[in-house]
Amino acid sequence: MPKEDALRLSATISEVRERIRSCSACFTIAVDELCSICADPRRDATVVCVVEDPRDIVALERTREYTGRYHVLGGALSPLEGVRPEHLRIAQLEERVERDQVREVILCTNPTVEGDATAMYLARQLKRFEVRVTRLASGLPVGGDLEYADELTLGRALEGRREVEP
Repeated sequence: MPKEDALRLSATISEVRERIRSCSACFTIAVDELCSICADPRRDATVVCVVEDPRDIVALERTREYTGRYHVLGGALSPLEGVRPEHLRIAQLEERVERDQVREVILCTNPTVEGDATAMYLARQLKRFEVRVTRLASGLPVGGDLEYADELTLGRALEGRREVEP
């Protein structure tokens, strides 16, 4: 790579590193205090879709089926890897549910053992709030990640979500 191109790339990486932050509401990637979704007054703040990673938001937004807001956990529970509830943004989710009078929490964790365990844990934790807790319907491959699912599969999974019984 020519030196000028390498210097330009380096400057761009530095600029991105300085400008990118976490959204103060949902913890996805943002340039401002709030991401574009949380700053959009047309989005329903009483419906929150919980995902493991910001990339999952991109996959769900491609469906054009969801009009609520998001909450990024920052991973999934995994005792074998030492990821416990306090390592995820669960406390922030609970605060948000109470503060924003959330009516529904959609658990969109990946259909893996860790994702399912996280969803069940969240369903139990959220039971103390008067909130509807749902999970994406079947149609997503077990062991797969949301970011690799096609729009049609994700759209149908959103439409067919169901109550989660802890």
